[in-house]
Amino acid sequence: MFVIISFSGFGQNSGAFIGWEAQTHNFGEILAGDKVDHIFKFTNTGREPLIITNIEVTCGCTTPKGWPRDPIPPGGDGEFTISFNSAGKLGKVVKVIRVISNATNANNQVTLEAMITEKKSLPN
Repeated sequence: MFVIISFSGFGQNSGAFIGWEAQTHNFGEILAGDKVDHIFKFTNTGREPLIITNIEVTCGCTTPKGWPRDPIPPGGDGEFTISFNSAGKLGKVVKVIRVISNATNANNQVTLEAMITEKKSLPN
């Protein structure tokens, strides 16, 4: 007796899998002290419900808000907002945000970029 097993497509979409609309957002040039937000959107392209347990940031200048607390079914969509406060920063900034979940894909992070310039004071 022979058993034939096909592995085509196995793994990538078994379990939960985050399919990002875009994993990077560039705010372009912003002024020091500006506060900006971006909404990251995604779809669960896997075969199991997606559960996001946390969103980790690397500094207090970035704040995650509004990620889904309930499981996202296969084919379901979700989103969350990342707020960035540019106070005390100058030049090119890249912030990496990790999404902690049960997703099987390895690269579950998003990135914010900005070029921060000094505010010009008006002459008296």
